[in-house]
Amino acid sequence: MADKQYAMASEGLTDTSHPIIVFDGVCVLCTANARFVLKYDKRGHFRLAAMQGPVGAGLMRAAGIDPTNPETLIVVDGDRVLRDSDAAIAIWRELGWPWKIAAAANCIPRPIRDSVYGFIARNRYRIFGRLDQCWVPTAEQSQRIV
Repeated sequence: MADKQYAMASEGLTDTSHPIIVFDGVCVLCTANARFVLKYDKRGHFRLAAMQGPVGAGLMRAAGIDPTNPETLIVVDGDRVLRDSDAAIAIWRELGWPWKIAAAANCIPRPIRDSVYGFIARNRYRIFGRLDQCWVPTAEQSQRIV
């Protein structure tokens, strides 16, 4: 992905030195994951953006994903984009112990992990539910939302 695309997609960001997790802000599972990251990312490594917002939607489009019909979350780190199980593993790896141990899933071949990830992603609303509106972070959490 070209740096120019991400520069245009992330216009208005004041801090691009942190990886950005772009997630589905109306998915119950996805917002639970976002809250989990905010709680256990003690170093403040990640920033988060809902794909329903302008920054998140722009980053999704720059990655070639329709933000209105996504089946993945992405992690944007500079000009590098991780998606599917690679994105989830990258998140766990950066959370530190004991969560870091889940990154051992990287030993499972990508086609297998991505097929499990894809099944859950395609069925996330049916299995976990859907919020009527995008999740709203607390005042403290909002410092890490872009």
